Amino acid sequence: QVLLVESGGGLVQVGGSLRLSCSASGGKISRYTIGWFRQAPGKDGEPVAVISWNNRDTVYADSVKGRFTISRDDATNTVYLQMNSLNIDDAAAYYCAAHRRSYELGWESTDFGSWGPGTQVTVSS
Repeated sequence: QVLLVESGGGLVQVGGSLRLSCSASGGKISRYTIGWFRQAPGKDGEPVAVISWNNRDTVYADSVKGRFTISRDDATNTVYLQMNSLNIDDAAAYYCAAHRRSYELGWESTDFGSWGPGTQVTVSS
């Protein structure tokens, strides 16, 4: 499985934007659905967005629809999460992950097997 590292987190004001990057090494991500997940302190982790291996399907959590956009660039082995109109509830550690199996779409965290260490997003009012 590939190794993933997230970047792009930081401190942003309510209403601001951030773009997270998920960079892969040790293999190509082109065969894998990639997902973004988040976990806030004291809360369960939750899926945020996933993008299929063929770039045809994207799925978003209801809470981020219309504000977040997931995209992928297989040429650079990178997946992005553009986050706009951030609010306090978006503050969390964000993780990217690759599906356990190639050419399959998933949503639940148990579908994903390679996880990055995470990047922190802090939203201030």
